[in-house]
Amino acid sequence: MSQRSAHIFLVDDDEAMREALAVLIESWGYRVSTAGDGVVARSEIARTTPDVIITDVVLPGMSGLDLLEELERDGVKTPIILITAHGTVGWAVDAMKRGAMDFLTKPVDHGHLRELIERAVEEIELQGWTLDLQRQLEEGRLGQLVGQSPAMEELFKSVRLLAAKQTSAIILGESGVGKEVVARTIHDLSPRAKGPFLAVNTAAIPEGLIESEIFGHEKGAFTGASQTRLGCFEQADGGTLLLDEIGDMPLALQPRLLRVLEEGRARRLGGSREVEFDVRVIAATNRNIDELLQTRVLREDLFYRLNVFTVNAPPLRDHSEDVALLAQHFVQNFNEKHETAITGLRPDALEILENYEWPGNVRELRNVVERATILAQKGWIQPTHLPGHVRSVAGRGKKVILPIGTTTAEAERRLITETLAAVGGNKTEAARHLGVDPKTIYNKLKAYEAAE
Repeated sequence: MSQRSAHIFLVDDDEAMREALAVLIESWGYRVSTAGDGVVARSEIARTTPDVIITDVVLPGMSGLDLLEELERDGVKTPIILITAHGTVGWAVDAMKRGAMDFLTKPVDHGHLRELIERAVEEIELQGWTLDLQRQLEEGRLGQLVGQSPAMEELFKSVRLLAAKQTSAIILGESGVGKEVVARTIHDLSPRAKGPFLAVNTAAIPEGLIESEIFGHEKGAFTGASQTRLGCFEQADGGTLLLDEIGDMPLALQPRLLRVLEEGRARRLGGSREVEFDVRVIAATNRNIDELLQTRVLREDLFYRLNVFTVNAPPLRDHSEDVALLAQHFVQNFNEKHETAITGLRPDALEILENYEWPGNVRELRNVVERATILAQKGWIQPTHLPGHVRSVAGRGKKVILPIGTTTAEAERRLITETLAAVGGNKTEAARHLGVDPKTIYNKLKAYEAAE
């Protein structure tokens, strides 16, 4: 919605004041409708659905507070600004508790009124933008995977194909890209969805315990084995087992794993019989497969047994156009987890996220959004809620494009204001990036304000 298309509805029983304010607001570029009492206003608001409502508190018949309550019953979510005499300020404060956006006292400060209208219109634009993002999110979701970029569409194709099959697979991708999420989505969309999904990080298990973890052990099999333990294959029977970081599995254990994969049965440590199971195995690694094979860290026969199908999970820098959808997805998750009420990220905060390189991939984005959600608690995530290193690095990567004919003074102004935006308004940090004294930034900003 552009400013000129925004529709303002003004309610005041003082005809002279009503008409004067209407002319003033129209001069700012808005469309204006008016009413002299609450009853007529309620009817016209239902018919015309304005973007912002401005109403006096004291009206004949139906007061501004009564109008607020009636509009709430009608399901009207339009921002409402109250105009009140000093004697009714308490009423206005009470109305704000019940949903009014803000209030002005008479005589009306025109600058403040314009600021409130602009803020209300901006809020409507942000709400519409977030709803559109939400629709895109619903369309760009496959299980727990989120994205609409070409890279993610290719991943979705692979996931759908694998979900319909029962073959083994290897998921390749950098640390933090969400390889476990890919594996879980394959499981959730497959006929095995009702069975267990078990993820085991082979790099995180001490070498002396990994055999017991994967194959299980009988009571008394070794010192400390006080009870029988089921191995990963038995625990995942009827479902899917993800062996994460397969390249870090001890070489001596790999032949036994290969045999288990081929025969579908295993013997626990200290056991005398083999236990059969029905498990779909998916492996994953963030290491270079060719290098693992050439250095014989990973056995070729095990690799070929697992690598019936290869899935490449792209790094976030290769599908940065999905950052907005992922961030909104995480906001929803963290609102539920932390009982917060975040609407979404403001465009300037989102721009910072989209300009950042994300060396930690989706995992790093998830952590940044969680931190911002906790800091903001409600409303919008602002640039100031983002970590300094993200604002700083993203700001260094952003380009300031100047059209031919831009004056030196205007170029300087653009450079300062856009650097400030990139670092969340931190003047000291902006000065450091621009190589000037912070006092220079303060003085320049004062000069810009004086010139407006």
